[in-house]
Amino acid sequence: MRSEEHPRSIPLKRGELDFSRTLVMGILNVTPDSFSDGGRFYDPIRAIQHARRMVKEGADIIDVGGESTRPGSEGVPLREELKRVVPVIEALVQEVEVPISVDTTKAEVAARALEAGADIVNDIGAMRMDPEMATVVAEHNAVVILMHMKGTPRDMQKDPQYRDVLEEVYAFLQQRIERAEERGVSPDRIIVDPGIGFGKTVEHNLILLKGLRRLRDLGKPVMVGTSRKSFIGRILNLEVDKRLIGTAATAAASILNGADIIRVHDVAAMVQVARMTDAIMKAPL
Repeated sequence: MRSEEHPRSIPLKRGELDFSRTLVMGILNVTPDSFSDGGRFYDPIRAIQHARRMVKEGADIIDVGGESTRPGSEGVPLREELKRVVPVIEALVQEVEVPISVDTTKAEVAARALEAGADIVNDIGAMRMDPEMATVVAEHNAVVILMHMKGTPRDMQKDPQYRDVLEEVYAFLQQRIERAEERGVSPDRIIVDPGIGFGKTVEHNLILLKGLRRLRDLGKPVMVGTSRKSFIGRILNLEVDKRLIGTAATAAASILNGADIIRVHDVAAMVQVARMTDAIMKAPL
């Protein structure tokens, strides 16, 4: 069974995050250049339809992102990101009943998304890229996901090196938790993410998945995002649209090693993976 070190649930404006089972976060990229779906949901109408589909398939959270974070990607201007993200969130809060997350590093985007009805800020920069992000999260009493990343999306995969990747990721997240709490973010509204694929080699990613339980010592829920990522493609020699089974294996491993949330593209399949893995974990010995 899972550690009881972190809150068993987090109340939100729209329901709650109940960690009695693994939660599945569905990815909604409203970008023209995502590595995984190539802009399929850039159009707001198609984005909303896809979000509805993911909820029907069992998604517990919808994560809306307006800026690609694939390796080598450039940033998006504030006005453009707002134009992509805010109308979709405004529509989704009327269309679906699950919590909405905004995937952004910009405080203004986070603020506007939270005002539009989002409950969660998924910040790949762990509130380092915008000095106002912690203030926004604290003022809205939002949930924040703090992710480890070495460098920026533009340069993160240029020869990333660690002496001990697991302990360095742990120390980074511990420092960012402390900083967030100092800035007024509620301790029971912080989630951590090791940042699979963000400034890591194939071996680094495998070590983090194998040693994921170490991050439970931070006392926060753990989210893991491996969906369709390049390390799966490199190990299996498969293109991005052929990585479903490899993703399923990494999702199951993540849950067995302590993940509370898995962030995925293929919701229906990964809900089955999560429910089956949860059942194994709950079996009596």
